[in-house]
Amino acid sequence: MVLALGISFGANAQGQKIGYVDSQSIIDMMPESAKIQQDLQAYYGELQAELQAMATEYQNKLRDYEANSATMSNILRQSKEKEIVDLQGRIQDFQNNAESDFAAKQEELSKPMLDKIKKAIDDVVKAKGMAYVFEKTVILSIGDTAIDITADVKAKLEIIAEHDDLTRDFRSA
Repeated sequence: MVLALGISFGANAQGQKIGYVDSQSIIDMMPESAKIQQDLQAYYGELQAELQAMATEYQNKLRDYEANSATMSNILRQSKEKEIVDLQGRIQDFQNNAESDFAAKQEELSKPMLDKIKKAIDDVVKAKGMAYVFEKTVILSIGDTAIDITADVKAKLEIIAEHDDLTRDFRSA
């Protein structure tokens, strides 16, 4: 039964066009990519600044506690200890949430560009009558009949790499 299915699939796949795309090279060339990276770096800087402010506050409170704990009343000492422990917890929570917040920000900023790339890939696939298109970076082996549609997607998005220009100039010479 499995062998029969494999033969059936093989027979159906013979006439179908299969392609691949290097989406990372497309992302790297998108005009939006630089702005997204800039915005992400700024957001990362904000997160780092907040964490640094919290760490400075923690160190100041700890230094004050260590310098004055001997002369503090028991109730004041307990209050200061609680403040320090609470601040430690806030710092830990902030660190735990910062990574997921950064990932969410990256998704938010990248989604419009990725949707645009996906649409261009879909348009090229439809125009070329392709059955399957795979991401180049996850393909173990690429056969001679597989079609690289990366340049077509770049053209659809109206982005051209410098090496694409050189290749085109060389072919026309």
